[in-house]
Amino acid sequence: MTQISKDAFYDKAAGIKLAVFDVDGVLTDGRLILGESGNEYKAFYVRDGHGLVMLLETGCKIAVITARSSNIVAERMASLGIEYVYQGEQDKGARLLSLIDELGLDNQQVAYVGDDVIDLPAMRKVGLAIAVNDAEPVVKEYAHWVTDKCGGRGAVREVCEAIMQAQGKLEDRINAYLAS
Repeated sequence: MTQISKDAFYDKAAGIKLAVFDVDGVLTDGRLILGESGNEYKAFYVRDGHGLVMLLETGCKIAVITARSSNIVAERMASLGIEYVYQGEQDKGARLLSLIDELGLDNQQVAYVGDDVIDLPAMRKVGLAIAVNDAEPVVKEYAHWVTDKCGGRGAVREVCEAIMQAQGKLEDRINAYLAS
């Protein structure tokens, strides 16, 4: 797959009804910090989280699909209001197809954001495949678009704002803050 032009990206993004994100390396910078007692820590970028909230407010559905399982992920996604959270998913493509079917969507109405080879089966099944800037090179090869920012450092916000911009909803979201 070759990356598409900005105009083609906006054409695809205009029809997105579901945005799906990997966690480690996309919503985080990919590092796992382990404490002495075996506790696992992850750092989520607050502006990425707010981008997800703004995109949810436009009516777009959001899901996360991750191969790892963590209470931290469940808590963070719940705090953001994200309803579709799938952890421990080794076959992300199958989980994604099941969700698309459950929501009654067409694959072309779905965007998937990934960073590593485990994301490729899902990325190949959607209308808009996105890789974060620091994704594995092979993942970038299969992406329609690569973000300017890295995973866990603004890439998710960039994706959310690009989708809202393509759908003519970004200005309304920003104006809602200006009106308060």
